[in-house]
Amino acid sequence: MTLAALPLFVKLAGRPVILVGEGEPADAKRRLLDRAGAKVVGEDETAALAIVALDAPEAVVARLKARGVLVNCVDRPELCDFTLPAIVDRDPVLIAIGTGGVSAGLAAALRQRLEALLPASLGALAKGLGRSRAAMKARWPDAGARRRALADALGEGGMLDLLAGDGDVDRWLAEGAAPQAQLVTLRLTSPDPEDLTLRHARLLAQADRLFHLGDVPDAILNRARADAARFVARPPADPGEGLSLWLEMAG
Repeated sequence: MTLAALPLFVKLAGRPVILVGEGEPADAKRRLLDRAGAKVVGEDETAALAIVALDAPEAVVARLKARGVLVNCVDRPELCDFTLPAIVDRDPVLIAIGTGGVSAGLAAALRQRLEALLPASLGALAKGLGRSRAAMKARWPDAGARRRALADALGEGGMLDLLAGDGDVDRWLAEGAAPQAQLVTLRLTSPDPEDLTLRHARLLAQADRLFHLGDVPDAILNRARADAARFVARPPADPGEGLSLWLEMAG
């Protein structure tokens, strides 16, 4: 499974971005660029990015692309080099929802759901974790143990549960412990990742290493963390610290 686009967070503070257009579509993009601290300039200026909000944008888009400028064209996904996502802002946490320009309405609906789901305290939790990086390294010097402890704390029912935890990073540092080594068998009934149970999806997202016999499709393996080790073999008696998964295809 390939990505239709690579999501990126670009720092635009003080940097020029071309904006061509007028009316509410252009005004909305200007407000977004202003929030990002960008310097909004005209077509003839030098910039790496441009946003075009015109009824007939083809000529302007062609000129900009000929100069090597990456272009977003409002309501014309086929002309876009990049798209602008719907945003959930829990500073410093930013959640971007994109549909590749297929449906801005769907992206907006997803944003509204996430706005209602994610607490305002999420940003404070993120800042607390940022301030505590040195303390976390001292508490868990091994990077793997540190990552596992944090994943356990942030998970459902953990001390720093994203939706229900108290966000007390200092208490977690004093009392939290890295989870014990586990080897869990997942029996997969379908090659379709949409058929994964919630438990299976959660374990895949948390696993440190995956073992399988080569019959598990990439579409399912891609649901695991990108840095999880993968082995086309049966797991040994002691697969290592953290969470190991043995993936079996049913039938």
